[in-house]
Amino acid sequence: MGTVQPARPAQTLYVTIRRDELRQLREQRDQLQQEVAQLRRMLQAQAQGPVAELHLPSAS
Repeated sequence: MGTVQPARPAQTLYVTIRRDELRQLREQRDQLQQEVAQLRRMLQAQAQGPVAELHLPSAS
């Protein structure tokens, strides 16, 4: 077996992102959060009664 080496401390990674890229990522995050919220509502409705119908917004 190999020798045990001590764990290295965590490193911080710095990246550069353009404003338009950040805006797009935020929009995608918001859309995904809305879809997750809708799916959670559907699961709750399904657990309480008849099956709900899925209506997801079209991807842009």
